[in-house]
Parts: sequence; C-alpha cells; structure tokens
Amino acid sequence: MTSAPETGAPLADPGRRRSVAVDLGDRSYTVHIGPGVRHLLAGVVAETGARRVAVVSARPAEWVPDPGVPYRLIEARDGENDKNLAAVEELCRAFAGFGLTRQDAVVSCGGGTTTDTVGLAAALYHRGVPVIHLPTSLLAQVDASIGGKTAVNLPEGKNLVGTYWQPKAVLCDTDYLDTLPERELVNGYGELARAAFIGTGDIRHLPLYEQIAASVTMKAAVVMADERDSGLRHLLNYGHTLGHALEIATDFALRHGEAVAIGTVFAARLAAALGRIGEDRVARHLEVVSGYGLPTALPPGPTARELTDLMRLDKKATAGLAFVLDGPEGPALVPDVPEDTVLRTLEQMPRRPL
Repeated sequence: MTSAPETGAPLADPGRRRSVAVDLGDRSYTVHIGPGVRHLLAGVVAETGARRVAVVSARPAEWVPDPGVPYRLIEARDGENDKNLAAVEELCRAFAGFGLTRQDAVVSCGGGTTTDTVGLAAALYHRGVPVIHLPTSLLAQVDASIGGKTAVNLPEGKNLVGTYWQPKAVLCDTDYLDTLPERELVNGYGELARAAFIGTGDIRHLPLYEQIAASVTMKAAVVMADERDSGLRHLLNYGHTLGHALEIATDFALRHGEAVAIGTVFAARLAAALGRIGEDRVARHLEVVSGYGLPTALPPGPTARELTDLMRLDKKATAGLAFVLDGPEGPALVPDVPEDTVLRTLEQMPRRPL
C-alpha cells in the first residue's frame, strides 16, 4: 500500500497513544506513539523557537503536516544505497541554500535510512541544528529514529561515519504503517524479535502500537544509562554483527530487519557453541524470530569466511571478533570470540534462496 495516511481528526483515538520520555538532561525529549501523532509537529517546532524549517522527506509532501512556520521541502530517498556522505553533503548544501541557521530546525520524514542520514546532516550543519523525526516505517519507529545515533555507510561497512545527535522529539505515527508493503512491515519485526532477548520479552501477543512502545521504552532505558555506547548500549546491537555483514554481502538485497533476524538466530547458536546457553534457549530464539514471519537461515552466496571477514569491521570488534550474546545472566558483549567457533557455527547454519 502506498496511499497517504488518512488525515481525520488530529490525535484521534487517544486510547492507542503512548509517550516515552528519554531523560538526558538538557538533551531530553519525548517519543510520541500512536495514530495521528504527526499532528503534534507544529507544537514541537514552536517549542524549539525555530523561525523556519527544512523538511527532508522520502514520502509525498502531503504526508508531512504543516510545521507552523515557513518551510522548504527537500526530497530524499530511503534506502541503504543513498545512506552515504554524498547525501549528507547534498542535504547540508540544501540547508545553506535555504539560509537555515542554528535558530531554525530540520524535520525528517521517512524510514530508518532517512532518519539516520538527516540526523547526521543536522548534527553537522552549523555544528548542530535541532532535528525532529517523523519515522514512517516500522523499523524506524521501533529502533532507528530513537537514541540519537546518526550515521552513514562507507563501501567498507555499515554506519562507519556518524555521531550522536539527539532529536527534539520523535513522532511515531502508526497511521503511516498502513501505507507499508507487507515485506517492509515484516522488516520492522526484525528489531522487535531481537528486542525479546534484550529486555522486552516476547511481546508478539500485544497490539502493534504496544509493541512499538515496549521497544522504545526498552531502548530509552538503555540510552539513558549509556548514551554514547561505552557499555550497556552494546546490548542494542544484538543480532546486528552478522546482520550488518549480511546486508553488505547481499548488496542490501536482504533488508536490515531481515538480516538482524538471521543474526539473532545465529547469535543464539553461537552462544550455545560457547556453552553460554542451552538448546532450549536456542529453540526459543528460533520460535520468536520465525513467529514474526522472518527469515532464519542464511542466504545463498556469501561464504562463512566472507561473512567473518565482514564482521571484523563491526564497531564493537576492537580486538578480534566480538558479539552480543545471551548467557546465564542475560545478554552481554563477548569479545575475542574464537574465529574457528564463528566459522563452524556459520557453516552449520541452514541456507535458503533469496
């Protein structure tokens, strides 16, 4: 589906709305979740004091509410292939052409690659201008737009160039999700599946807006405890080490959430191979991931050696191979995992066609 979300009455059905506070002192903000919350945009812009706004949107213009001040619409494209430094430069030049200053603001509207790229451009332009995110994909609403991590890709790896820049607000309007094709919706489930093993528990029985709120609440707690990834925040990368490698190895034919889902299953098998968990816990991972309709097997093509080499580029791998793995006391970052164990576990994973 690609039609625009219904306008209706602003903030209709308040019973299906949730708010999650991200308390970071003077960088604090609120994540609003539910139908119609995009209509909060003008109020959030007013709170920033912005005199004008650059709206960067990968969606049709009518999907973005009036921000309440003069604005310029800048077209963007979702997708990993456009999540690069060239796109950041293009955005910053558009901001300059509009005459944007530090007293103004930027709004992003799109999926996770758009919130990442726009967030980095906002962080760099004039050394930082306020940014407000309107994530339109499930993947972006449950994870990518939350927490202030902004980054773009290099040919050598995912998210290798970035910084931390917290938004002024995140408006997760669930009306946008009605516009998603089925595969894109399932893609977002990948982050929900991995969340089950780092704090939310199995939330498949909840309505989708409650699952989003649970994932955001969990991530907010982690970010508040470790904003800049010095320890606890590593847990959010559960399933991502292999996931990122799979995205690159398949030239992004595998979507991020799909790759993370496979990475989550692999992480369980690797944890078992290291004696950290038993086979019942491995089976639990498989049950949750497959229960969301996500892939659980490796795609054809990339070899175990190729994937292992790509995983060495992971940001957590400061010495050898490092993974966030389940264990008797819960998930933890495990450094210096033996390469032969990683290779053997990869080789034992089933394969499937793309």
